[in-house]
Amino acid sequence: MQRTLAEVPYGTRSSVKKGMQEVESFEDLPLLSTVQDAIKDALPGLEYRIPTPSQRVAIPALLGMEGKKWRTRNPVAKRELESYLLAAETGSGKTLAYLLPIVDAIKREEAIEAEEKEREDAVKAAEAQEKKRDDIFELEPPPLSKAVDPARPRAIILVPTAELVTQVGLVAKSLSHVAKFRTAPISAANTPTVIRKRLFSENGVDVVISTPPLLASIAESNPNILSRVTHMVIDEADSLLDRSFKPSTTEILERATPSLKKLVLCSATIPRYLDKYLAEHFPFMNRLVTPNLHAIPRRVQLGVVDVAKEPYRGNKNLACADTIWSIGKSNGDYDPSEGKETVETKRIMVFVNEREDTERVSQYLVTKGIDAMPFHRDTDPARQAATLASFTGTEKKSKKDMEKEGDSESKPVKVEIADKSSPASGNKRHLPNTKVIVTTDLGSRGIDTVSVRYVILYDVPHTTIDFIHRLGRTGRMGRRGRGIVLVGPGDRSDVVKEVREAMFRGEALI
Repeated sequence: MQRTLAEVPYGTRSSVKKGMQEVESFEDLPLLSTVQDAIKDALPGLEYRIPTPSQRVAIPALLGMEGKKWRTRNPVAKRELESYLLAAETGSGKTLAYLLPIVDAIKREEAIEAEEKEREDAVKAAEAQEKKRDDIFELEPPPLSKAVDPARPRAIILVPTAELVTQVGLVAKSLSHVAKFRTAPISAANTPTVIRKRLFSENGVDVVISTPPLLASIAESNPNILSRVTHMVIDEADSLLDRSFKPSTTEILERATPSLKKLVLCSATIPRYLDKYLAEHFPFMNRLVTPNLHAIPRRVQLGVVDVAKEPYRGNKNLACADTIWSIGKSNGDYDPSEGKETVETKRIMVFVNEREDTERVSQYLVTKGIDAMPFHRDTDPARQAATLASFTGTEKKSKKDMEKEGDSESKPVKVEIADKSSPASGNKRHLPNTKVIVTTDLGSRGIDTVSVRYVILYDVPHTTIDFIHRLGRTGRMGRRGRGIVLVGPGDRSDVVKEVREAMFRGEALI
């Protein structure tokens, strides 16, 4: 399974570690004062933390800091289009790593344009005064319309799902209150009216956050929308340059290329197909790789449940339900980052390989008294948002309101399923203070599940890439987490053993 990943030499990892020591705080970065103020206002407490590995590696490079010691695989002279691959472990703050340089660039461009406009206005005023003296009988010309097509953003951020559009949009919006730039997060979850209102606002828009299929369809009928783009981010690049998203992603990239100055690809893994694509199309791309890429953080522990043994006898559903009950009944989790002794509501993500299994497994868990809900592409968007809110920490309401809303909106309808191995129907037991999402890899890409402490791999992942992304839903931003793999008779126990040993040694999976 490791062969699906591109190799990163350990010599490269060591050199990156040395370069990261140059940045100890956000104040060490040459960001504009307005952007520094936006960081402190939008992300309270962040000024007391050191930047994450991905932020230490990416922000200086994207800002063009001189004297940096980071090496690129293809060092060349500066070209018209600067391209970067930011490959960093899950939960390391990649969104902020590319957003801050983009906001900084937007504000600098605005300042330059304001100076140029001021000079032009001064020249025009002088010419008009001179002309007025020469011909006192000439009529003044009517005022020129300075209206500009509002749907011409400076930056485009592409993400694979509507949930990620919302998540990145919230981070950008929080920065915009102080830095004063306009964002337009749009996805298929929005109505056409909302999309038009955000995208074609009278005040214009600076940053558009969207999924590739939606933006490609809009650009087809409104080609000018990509005519002023100077910065483009392709987040979760291993997904957006895979077979499903690749046509629409490359179409947007081609339309924006004439004006594009900086291209940033982000991913938590570098699959071989992505490595090959970049070598063919962007041979001079700067590679910004963190030392722990392709390594599951040591703060995440991995346990194994042998489903073939007693008392499960091959019944994976029963093993999953029993594991969740054990977690729910255990003592509360200590959370040092939040200064709490316990985490009141335990949130668990269960990963399956097939979409149909999300419904089947979640329904079984409900019959066992567990508050579980399926999450896949066909789930109602409103229900998706309500469920994910409590798992990503994006609620804006008070704690009581969130608990009430979570109970009313995300509580699944009980479906009785007969289980031959145990009497489930009529079961009145209920596991309190525990919420479960059953999902496929849709829930493993980019979503910042900061509240999740436990991940259960109902199915053994097909590839190492899936292992990294699924286990990356816990242990985010320095928090501790635990993963549990349910290994059945037909599963690759040797692969699980290999991944577990690599985690124990703190090594990358390749």
